[in-house]
This record gives sequence, structure tokens and C-alpha cells, in this order.
Amino acid sequence: MTFELKKDSKRIIVICLASAIMAVNIKTFVHAGGLYPGGATGLTILIQSICNMFFHISIPYTPVNLLLNALPVYIGFRFIGKKFTLYSCLSILVTSILTDMIPDIAVTYDILLISIFGGIISGFAISLCLSMNATTGGTDFISIYLSEKKGVDAWNFILAFNILIIMIAGMLFGLDKALYSIIYQYVSTQVLHMMYKRYQKQTLFIVTNKADKVCQAINTVSMHGATILSGEGSYEHEKRKVVYSVVSKEESREVINAVKKADEAAFVNAIRTEELSGRFYYRPNE
Repeated sequence: MTFELKKDSKRIIVICLASAIMAVNIKTFVHAGGLYPGGATGLTILIQSICNMFFHISIPYTPVNLLLNALPVYIGFRFIGKKFTLYSCLSILVTSILTDMIPDIAVTYDILLISIFGGIISGFAISLCLSMNATTGGTDFISIYLSEKKGVDAWNFILAFNILIIMIAGMLFGLDKALYSIIYQYVSTQVLHMMYKRYQKQTLFIVTNKADKVCQAINTVSMHGATILSGEGSYEHEKRKVVYSVVSKEESREVINAVKKADEAAFVNAIRTEELSGRFYYRPNE
């Protein structure tokens, strides 16, 4: 009980920190550069801009963002996990309220610097939130749903969808802003892709004389199975076993360490897996 309390407390603190970083990023880099980041955040800012420019109505960020997140939140509750979605709702709410409370602050007016560093901060904040098993809302829910159902790393598909939103904003408010927004979104996506590795996979080829122990080590750490192949060493022509397994890139380092403990002499080759078809175990979201 104490462990769960500490775990949940840490989770809440980190999610609130990530949400605060996201809100500050919106009120500094995003607003200063007049960017449209894509996703629910970008749609919210786009709707605010349309209402302000064409109807001369200033609407707050919070109600629009919460409304746009209604469908993604439903997807989260229905298909991903209830606790996961509740923590994500905390992130969405904190980000929305802080975005309305924090005044606009221009760190720099160099739009290229804004696009690059704003994207880095955005990707970091999203990754931080995801590391606590929650999202910042919007298209993150859809990406996780696609990743789990289709077995692919879907973040780049979401990038394409976000670029479409950005181009619509570009037609209304200027293509230069849209192009810089694409840079922002691309940088954010690549930082996210680099830091969050749950849906990326690695293939392990392990040459060993202790195949059964190695397979047990892989299963204990990752819950994944393995296939034992027969091989022969080219120098001494001794029989060897080759253990073949595919694991999440997020847990591959831990798996390799467990393999080395099971057999210190094991030869491990880790290869990036681009696409996988078939059953693959994902730890369920809460």
C-alpha cells in the first residue's frame, strides 16, 4: 500500500511538471512564433485564432481544449486503460488551466529558434508524461491505440495528420507560419521518438551454450518468448544454440543484462525491427 502511494504520488508530481512545461512552452515559444503545433493543442490555438481574427471574440484555451479531447479520452477509457486515461485527464486539465493563467512571454523572436527549441521542449514534455504511463491528450491517445492494435510505431503517422492541420492553418494565416510549424512538429516528433521507445522493437540474436537459462531470463524480464535455433561455430566447429527473440526497445537493455547474468559468455546481437506481424506481448496500460 505504501509502495503504491509513493508510486502514484511520484506519477502525479511528474505529470503535473510535464503539464507545466507544456503550458509554459505554449505561452512562450508557440505564441511568440505564431505557431500551430498540431493535435488538440494546435486545433485549440487555431480555433482561438479564427474566433479572434474573423469574429473578434477572445475565447479561453481550457474549454476548447477539453472539448476537443472528449473523443480521445473516450478512446482511452474504452480501449487503452482507465487509470491511464484518468492520469491523462489530469495532464490535459493542468495544461489547459496553466495555459490560461500564464501570461505570454517572448523568449526570442527568431522564429527558426522558436520552431526548433519549442519542438524540443514539446517532445521532452510529452515523453516525460508518457514515461509515467499517461499522455498529454489529443492525438497521443490515437497513436497509442494504433500502436497497440496494429503493432506499429504510429507516431510518424500522427505527424502526417498534424501536418495536414498545420497546412489548413497556413492557408488561413500564412504559409510561412505553417512551414515553421512543420519544423516545430517534426522536431517534437523526433525527440519523442528518441526518448519514448515502448512501441519500438528490437530483435535479439543470442549465441549461447545455456539456451534454456537465457530463454528463462528473457521471459522473466519481458514476458516474451524465444525460439532456439541450432548453429555451429566457424572456428572450432562446435555446436551452438542461437536464441532468437523480439522485445520492446524500452526493455532491451534490461533483457540484455539479464541474458549476460544467465550466461556471461553469451554473444548478443541487437537489431532494430522495422515491422512485425503476429502476436507480440505489450504490458497492459492500467
